[in-house]
Amino acid sequence: MAALVTGLIPILRTAVNATTNYTGRSLWFGFLCIRVVILFLAELPLLPKMGSDFTCNGTRDSICTNACFNRLFHKPMVSAWNFMFVLVILSVMIMELFISHLRSRPQKRSCQVKTDMVLEGQGTEEAQVGTKDSTGKMVIDLFRDRGTVGFYLFSITLRILIESWFIYVLLVWNLTALDNGPYKCSTDICSELRVCVVRAAPEKRMSIYALASISGMIVVCSALFCIYAIVHYLCHF
Repeated sequence: MAALVTGLIPILRTAVNATTNYTGRSLWFGFLCIRVVILFLAELPLLPKMGSDFTCNGTRDSICTNACFNRLFHKPMVSAWNFMFVLVILSVMIMELFISHLRSRPQKRSCQVKTDMVLEGQGTEEAQVGTKDSTGKMVIDLFRDRGTVGFYLFSITLRILIESWFIYVLLVWNLTALDNGPYKCSTDICSELRVCVVRAAPEKRMSIYALASISGMIVVCSALFCIYAIVHYLCHF
Protein backbone atom coordinates (compact mmCIF):
# COMPACT_ATOMS: atom_id res chain seq x y z
CA MET A 1 0.00 0.00 0.00
CA ALA A 2 2.91 2.33 0.68
CA ALA A 3 4.11 1.87 -2.91
CA LEU A 4 0.61 2.68 -4.17
CA VAL A 5 0.43 5.92 -2.21
CA THR A 6 3.95 6.85 -3.27
CA GLY A 7 2.99 6.41 -6.92
CA LEU A 8 -0.27 8.34 -6.66
CA ILE A 9 1.02 11.44 -4.85
CA PRO A 10 3.31 12.81 -7.62
CA ILE A 11 0.65 12.23 -10.28
CA LEU A 12 -2.10 13.95 -8.31
CA ARG A 13 0.19 16.81 -7.29
CA THR A 14 1.17 17.43 -10.90
CA ALA A 15 -2.46 17.44 -12.04
CA VAL A 16 -3.69 19.75 -9.27
CA ASN A 17 -0.83 22.23 -9.01
CA ALA A 18 -0.35 22.84 -12.75
CA THR A 19 -0.88 26.40 -13.94
CA THR A 20 -1.93 25.30 -17.44
CA ASN A 21 -4.91 23.31 -18.64
CA TYR A 22 -5.96 21.85 -22.00
CA THR A 23 -8.67 19.60 -23.36
CA GLY A 24 -8.50 16.07 -21.97
CA ARG A 25 -5.77 16.77 -19.44
CA SER A 26 -7.78 15.52 -16.46
CA LEU A 27 -8.70 12.40 -18.42
CA TRP A 28 -5.06 11.41 -19.06
CA PHE A 29 -3.98 11.99 -15.47
CA GLY A 30 -7.05 10.08 -14.30
CA PHE A 31 -6.01 7.12 -16.43
CA LEU A 32 -2.52 7.28 -14.91
CA CYS A 33 -4.00 7.04 -11.41
CA ILE A 34 -6.18 4.10 -12.43
CA ARG A 35 -3.17 2.39 -13.99
CA VAL A 36 -1.19 2.72 -10.76
CA VAL A 37 -4.01 1.13 -8.74
CA ILE A 38 -4.60 -1.72 -11.22
CA LEU A 39 -0.87 -2.37 -11.53
CA PHE A 40 -0.54 -2.59 -7.75
CA LEU A 41 -3.47 -5.01 -7.46
CA ALA A 42 -2.35 -7.08 -10.44
CA GLU A 43 1.08 -7.69 -8.95
CA LEU A 44 -0.30 -9.02 -5.66
CA PRO A 45 -0.88 -12.62 -6.94
CA LEU A 46 2.66 -12.60 -8.28
CA LEU A 47 4.24 -11.69 -4.93
CA PRO A 48 6.36 -13.28 -3.55
CA LYS A 49 8.30 -14.15 -6.65
CA MET A 50 6.48 -16.39 -9.05
CA GLY A 51 9.23 -19.03 -8.86
CA SER A 52 7.97 -20.05 -5.41
CA ASP A 53 4.59 -21.01 -6.96
CA PHE A 54 6.19 -23.24 -9.59
CA THR A 55 6.77 -26.92 -8.82
CA CYS A 56 7.90 -29.89 -10.90
CA ASN A 57 7.37 -33.50 -9.74
CA GLY A 58 6.57 -32.18 -6.28
CA THR A 59 9.86 -30.30 -5.86
CA ARG A 60 10.28 -26.55 -5.84
CA ASP A 61 13.93 -25.54 -5.46
CA SER A 62 15.81 -28.10 -7.52
CA ILE A 63 18.02 -27.24 -10.47
CA CYS A 64 15.67 -29.04 -12.85
CA THR A 65 12.66 -27.11 -11.57
CA ASN A 66 14.47 -23.82 -12.03
CA ALA A 67 15.51 -24.84 -15.54
CA CYS A 68 11.90 -25.71 -16.43
CA PHE A 69 10.71 -22.42 -14.97
CA ASN A 70 13.20 -20.45 -17.08
CA ARG A 71 12.10 -22.34 -20.18
CA LEU A 72 8.40 -21.70 -19.61
CA PHE A 73 8.65 -18.09 -18.39
CA HIS A 74 11.48 -16.94 -20.61
CA LYS A 75 9.86 -13.53 -21.22
CA PRO A 76 9.60 -10.85 -18.51
CA MET A 77 6.36 -10.22 -16.68
CA VAL A 78 6.31 -7.75 -13.78
CA SER A 79 9.36 -5.85 -14.99
CA ALA A 80 7.74 -5.45 -18.43
CA TRP A 81 4.55 -4.14 -16.79
CA ASN A 82 6.46 -1.54 -14.81
CA PHE A 83 8.48 -0.51 -17.86
CA MET A 84 5.29 -0.03 -19.90
CA PHE A 85 3.83 2.13 -17.15
CA VAL A 86 6.92 4.33 -17.26
CA LEU A 87 6.46 4.72 -21.02
CA VAL A 88 2.83 5.74 -20.50
CA ILE A 89 3.93 8.39 -18.01
CA LEU A 90 6.48 9.65 -20.53
CA SER A 91 3.79 9.94 -23.22
CA VAL A 92 1.78 12.19 -20.90
CA MET A 93 4.83 14.17 -19.79
CA ILE A 94 5.75 14.92 -23.42
CA MET A 95 2.57 16.97 -23.80
CA GLU A 96 3.17 18.61 -20.41
CA LEU A 97 6.67 19.67 -21.46
CA PHE A 98 5.34 21.04 -24.74
CA ILE A 99 2.68 23.07 -22.93
CA SER A 100 5.34 24.33 -20.55
CA HIS A 101 7.34 25.46 -23.58
CA LEU A 102 4.30 27.34 -24.93
CA ARG A 103 3.93 29.14 -21.62
CA SER A 104 7.62 30.02 -21.42
CA ARG A 105 7.74 31.77 -24.81
CA PRO A 106 5.69 34.84 -23.77
CA GLN A 107 7.59 35.00 -20.48
CA LYS A 108 10.93 35.04 -22.27
CA ARG A 109 9.73 37.75 -24.63
CA SER A 110 8.52 39.86 -21.70
CA CYS A 111 12.07 39.96 -20.35
CA GLN A 112 13.23 41.70 -23.51
CA VAL A 113 10.65 44.51 -23.62
CA LYS A 114 10.95 47.80 -21.76
CA THR A 115 7.97 49.90 -22.77
CA ASP A 116 4.26 49.57 -22.13
CA MET A 117 3.51 49.47 -25.85
CA VAL A 118 5.75 46.46 -26.34
CA LEU A 119 4.23 44.84 -23.27
CA GLU A 120 0.75 45.25 -24.74
CA GLY A 121 1.97 43.68 -27.98
CA GLN A 122 3.40 40.79 -25.99
CA GLY A 123 0.04 40.35 -24.30
CA THR A 124 -1.50 39.85 -27.73
CA GLU A 125 1.03 37.14 -28.51
CA GLU A 126 0.20 35.43 -25.24
CA ALA A 127 -3.47 35.35 -26.17
CA GLN A 128 -2.56 33.38 -29.25
CA VAL A 129 -1.34 30.56 -27.04
CA GLY A 130 -4.19 30.54 -24.53
CA THR A 131 -6.48 32.40 -22.19
CA LYS A 132 -6.92 32.28 -18.43
CA ASP A 133 -10.00 30.84 -16.78
CA SER A 134 -11.69 31.92 -13.53
CA THR A 135 -9.19 29.96 -11.42
CA GLY A 136 -6.21 31.75 -12.96
CA LYS A 137 -5.02 28.74 -14.94
CA MET A 138 -3.91 29.28 -18.49
CA VAL A 139 -6.17 27.33 -20.88
CA ILE A 140 -4.54 26.32 -24.16
CA ASP A 141 -6.77 27.20 -27.11
CA LEU A 142 -6.23 24.40 -29.63
CA PHE A 143 -8.30 26.26 -32.25
CA ARG A 144 -5.56 28.88 -32.72
CA ASP A 145 -2.52 26.74 -33.52
CA ARG A 146 -2.54 23.69 -35.78
CA GLY A 147 1.00 22.87 -34.69
CA THR A 148 -0.18 22.47 -31.10
CA VAL A 149 -3.02 20.24 -32.26
CA GLY A 150 -0.57 18.16 -34.28
CA PHE A 151 1.72 17.66 -31.28
CA TYR A 152 -1.30 16.83 -29.14
CA LEU A 153 -2.37 14.17 -31.63
CA PHE A 154 1.20 12.85 -31.69
CA SER A 155 1.24 12.38 -27.90
CA ILE A 156 -2.13 10.58 -28.00
CA THR A 157 -1.01 8.36 -30.88
CA LEU A 158 2.15 7.50 -28.97
CA ARG A 159 -0.01 6.52 -26.01
CA ILE A 160 -2.15 4.29 -28.23
CA LEU A 161 0.96 2.53 -29.57
CA ILE A 162 2.35 1.96 -26.07
CA GLU A 163 -0.94 0.59 -24.76
CA SER A 164 -1.36 -1.66 -27.82
CA TRP A 165 2.16 -3.00 -27.30
CA PHE A 166 1.32 -3.60 -23.65
CA ILE A 167 -1.80 -5.59 -24.60
CA TYR A 168 0.36 -7.69 -26.94
CA VAL A 169 2.84 -8.38 -24.13
CA LEU A 170 0.04 -9.35 -21.76
CA LEU A 171 -1.87 -11.64 -24.10
CA VAL A 172 0.97 -13.14 -26.15
CA TRP A 173 3.89 -13.20 -23.73
CA ASN A 174 2.29 -13.66 -20.32
CA LEU A 175 -1.14 -15.21 -20.77
CA THR A 176 0.04 -18.01 -23.06
CA ALA A 177 2.59 -19.02 -20.42
CA LEU A 178 -0.19 -19.34 -17.84
CA ASP A 179 -2.46 -21.78 -19.61
CA ASN A 180 -4.25 -24.52 -17.70
CA GLY A 181 -1.27 -26.91 -17.59
CA PRO A 182 0.20 -29.12 -16.26
CA TYR A 183 3.36 -28.57 -18.28
CA LYS A 184 5.67 -31.31 -19.45
CA CYS A 185 9.26 -30.22 -19.45
CA SER A 186 12.66 -31.70 -20.22
CA THR A 187 15.89 -29.73 -20.35
CA ASP A 188 19.51 -30.28 -21.25
CA ILE A 189 20.36 -30.28 -17.56
CA CYS A 190 17.73 -32.89 -16.68
CA SER A 191 16.71 -35.13 -19.56
CA GLU A 192 14.00 -36.77 -17.45
CA LEU A 193 10.49 -35.64 -18.41
CA ARG A 194 9.02 -33.58 -15.60
CA VAL A 195 5.42 -32.52 -14.93
CA CYS A 196 5.17 -28.92 -13.69
CA VAL A 197 2.31 -26.82 -12.35
CA VAL A 198 1.84 -23.16 -11.35
CA ARG A 199 -0.04 -22.54 -8.12
CA ALA A 200 -2.97 -20.06 -8.20
CA ALA A 201 -2.84 -19.76 -11.98
CA PRO A 202 -6.45 -18.40 -12.25
CA GLU A 203 -5.58 -15.44 -9.99
CA LYS A 204 -2.50 -14.70 -12.07
CA ARG A 205 -4.53 -14.86 -15.28
CA MET A 206 -7.09 -12.51 -13.73
CA SER A 207 -4.31 -9.98 -13.14
CA ILE A 208 -3.45 -10.12 -16.83
CA TYR A 209 -7.11 -9.72 -17.81
CA ALA A 210 -7.46 -6.68 -15.54
CA LEU A 211 -4.41 -4.96 -17.02
CA ALA A 212 -5.46 -5.80 -20.57
CA SER A 213 -8.98 -4.45 -19.92
CA ILE A 214 -7.81 -1.07 -18.63
CA SER A 215 -5.29 -0.80 -21.48
CA GLY A 216 -7.98 -1.64 -24.02
CA MET A 217 -10.24 1.04 -22.51
CA ILE A 218 -7.43 3.59 -22.76
CA VAL A 219 -6.81 2.65 -26.41
CA VAL A 220 -10.49 3.08 -27.26
CA CYS A 221 -10.79 6.41 -25.42
CA SER A 222 -7.57 7.70 -26.96
CA ALA A 223 -8.68 6.71 -30.46
CA LEU A 224 -12.05 8.42 -29.97
CA PHE A 225 -10.28 11.49 -28.62
CA CYS A 226 -8.02 11.56 -31.70
CA ILE A 227 -11.07 11.50 -33.96
CA TYR A 228 -12.71 14.24 -31.89
CA ALA A 229 -9.59 16.43 -32.01
CA ILE A 230 -9.26 16.05 -35.78
CA VAL A 231 -12.92 16.78 -36.46
CA HIS A 232 -13.32 19.54 -33.87
CA TYR A 233 -10.02 21.40 -34.01
CA LEU A 234 -8.75 20.77 -37.55
CA CYS A 235 -11.97 20.42 -39.53
CA HIS A 236 -13.91 22.86 -37.25
CA PHE A 237 -17.06 20.75 -37.12
